[in-house]
Amino acid sequence: MAEKNNTNIGFEEQIWKAACVLWGHIPAADYRKVIIGLIFLKYVSGAFEQRYNQLVAEGDGFENDPDEYLAENVFFVPESARWNVIASAAHTAEIGMVIDDAMRAIEKENDSLKNVLPKIYASPDLDKRVLGEVVDLFTNINMYEQGNDKDLLGRTYEYCISQFAAYEGVKGGEFYTPSSIVKTIVAILKPFENCRVYDPCCGSGGMFVQSAQFIEAHAGSISNVSVYGQESNADTWKMAKINMAIRGIDANLGAHQDDTFYNDLHKNQKFDFIMANPPFNLSNWGADHLTDDVRWKYGMPPAGNANYAWIQHMIHHLAPNGKIGLVLANGALSTQTGGEGDIRKRIIEADLVEGIVAMPTQLFYSVTIPVTLWFISKNKKQKGKTLFIDARKMGYMVDRKHRDFTTEDIQKIADTFEAFQNGTLEDVKGFCAVVSTNDIENQDYILTPGRYVGIEEVEEDGEPFEEKMTRLTSELSTMFAKSHELENEIRKKLGAIGYEI
Repeated sequence: MAEKNNTNIGFEEQIWKAACVLWGHIPAADYRKVIIGLIFLKYVSGAFEQRYNQLVAEGDGFENDPDEYLAENVFFVPESARWNVIASAAHTAEIGMVIDDAMRAIEKENDSLKNVLPKIYASPDLDKRVLGEVVDLFTNINMYEQGNDKDLLGRTYEYCISQFAAYEGVKGGEFYTPSSIVKTIVAILKPFENCRVYDPCCGSGGMFVQSAQFIEAHAGSISNVSVYGQESNADTWKMAKINMAIRGIDANLGAHQDDTFYNDLHKNQKFDFIMANPPFNLSNWGADHLTDDVRWKYGMPPAGNANYAWIQHMIHHLAPNGKIGLVLANGALSTQTGGEGDIRKRIIEADLVEGIVAMPTQLFYSVTIPVTLWFISKNKKQKGKTLFIDARKMGYMVDRKHRDFTTEDIQKIADTFEAFQNGTLEDVKGFCAVVSTNDIENQDYILTPGRYVGIEEVEEDGEPFEEKMTRLTSELSTMFAKSHELENEIRKKLGAIGYEI
């Protein structure tokens, strides 16, 4: 059976269910902050304690030197902020104040977290008895049974923010891109050591996390990767900072949240890999104030939709051999509104579009509309050609509302891309096609994969048409007869209790 690795069922789910005891005891808007803050606090304290014990064992007296922790990418945790202090106060009326003070102490010792951590635990709206129960939950995590503490808390963080996205609907989509989509982008782009990775609308930082895991899985080190990002929502920016801290990723997300179009924090930077899930069809993005911007090389994007502003912003930041993987609503494939068709035409003619992957519906928690992955490259291996993949039938339903990919699904798409780049891919009806720029021009520069991959060929079963029709009509006749029998039986039953049809 295929491994369904993108839906975590196990320890993370147990943490989530237990943490749900907070529902109804605190304002919904604060729930996410409370849980995320505790996950972070537990992680940094555990990582500090492990490093502290190592330094004590070495016997050189450096266990209280912050530089010894920084050197190992570990946050220095003051004594008042360590988990044993918090755990001992779990069932006191002061537990909220103890946690808030711990957050302040960690921020004071670690400049990168200044004004980032939540300090809402002393609020009178938060039931301290229930908060103490949640603290007990995290205290009782057995790291030795569950695995490495960084992996454990990192997985828990990722699982919890995916659950917040599911519960918060459209709002949740602002900070969380489904893991299957992120993994597909990363598997195709294949980021490597000593590269520069950028996300101009980074949400909670999922693109960075998966890039780090990919690099480490291929014998690389994330410490040798430069990570840059930007986020306009203050709470989401803080979530990203916490996520990077938990994962040990040194990311430059700017000193504060900011609008990428109005104030590009990495204005003069070029990047090897750009991965993003920009807000779909964003209107009122400030076009009127950016009409002469250097980023609009292929045309001024319309004021009513930022899709082609995002695309051009990313192209502007590409290094000479740079690659982009981004998520867009399907409308961007074919729209002609506000000059978007002309912009798309110029980008295609510049031989930048390397591949388009049509994704299934229901992958996102926040929207049900279908989306497409765009892959843009400054220096394509296959000049004058674009790969189209129709993956709309792939994946499986986790529940009635949510679809996900298996590991095999993601690998199949990535392998198809690699075969295309190596020049060995053969077209598969209904799934993939390699198309020349001239053929795209003949389709009016529309990039909808279905136009190029065609309809999947159905294997003939060998039964002659006349015989098949005779068999099928006979089966249908039998079904009709059975239907009439059931109808008469129902009429009799209803008539017996005084209801006539």
